[in-house]
Amino acid sequence: MTKKVALVTGASSGIGEATARQLHEAGFIVYGAARRADRMTALAASGVRTLSLDVTDETSTKNAVAEILAAEGRIDVLVNNAGYGSYGALEDVPMREARAQIEVNLFGLAHLTQLVLPAMRAQRSGTIINISSMGGRFATPMGAWYHASKYAVEGLSDALRLELKRFGIAVLLIEPGSIRTEWGAIAAEKLRTTSGQGPYAEQANAMAASLESSSRPDARMTSPTSVIAKAVTKAATARRPHTRYRVGFGARPLIFLSKILPDRTFDALVKRSSGVPA
Repeated sequence: MTKKVALVTGASSGIGEATARQLHEAGFIVYGAARRADRMTALAASGVRTLSLDVTDETSTKNAVAEILAAEGRIDVLVNNAGYGSYGALEDVPMREARAQIEVNLFGLAHLTQLVLPAMRAQRSGTIINISSMGGRFATPMGAWYHASKYAVEGLSDALRLELKRFGIAVLLIEPGSIRTEWGAIAAEKLRTTSGQGPYAEQANAMAASLESSSRPDARMTSPTSVIAKAVTKAATARRPHTRYRVGFGARPLIFLSKILPDRTFDALVKRSSGVPA
């Protein structure tokens, strides 16, 4: 049988790197993509094919998809993982940064999906896996634009699932909980830079400390990236995948509580768990 081909974005570290490795071990031909190809040397040594890709650059994305199709003739799985967390009080975040957050987390994902769909429709099969977050189902303080981007990914994925079913293409969401990566430390640094002084400083510094804690190697209330990689691989190989996979520390219980608790009660729970003063 012809091996299936997968493209994983944001593969230079964290969830993307772990996912590319897991899919490769599961027998896929895997292309790991990231802006900085130099950070994927270890991934390439493991057998994953790497390429440079900036999801906000239309030429870069077109060239990457064309390169894979020229080499393999097909793309069976797209894992839209590239993204980052822009944190800061809404009042403090410049609109250029707000646009950059949406550009990476939403428009980059959408454009890359557009590019792979003609090949998937032609082969009457394919799987689009969008890495969302439990933060696409409820919000935390100081993360307005990050949550806006992930809420949008949820809505886009639901609409796309309805559009593509007739072509044999599955669309699903992975909604990670708290995962042990450098993501939290990077988001904390941006938060302190944006709102670490001024009227939001107390909330910002408390939230930054909470975000930072998830990046520590000994962080207790987090899950390793392998749990997300396994969920992606399970979804990519399932005959009938779920529409949503809630995996990683806190994802299932917190999403459940966000549905059943009154908004103000859940707000208080989120603030308390984040260490943010009322």
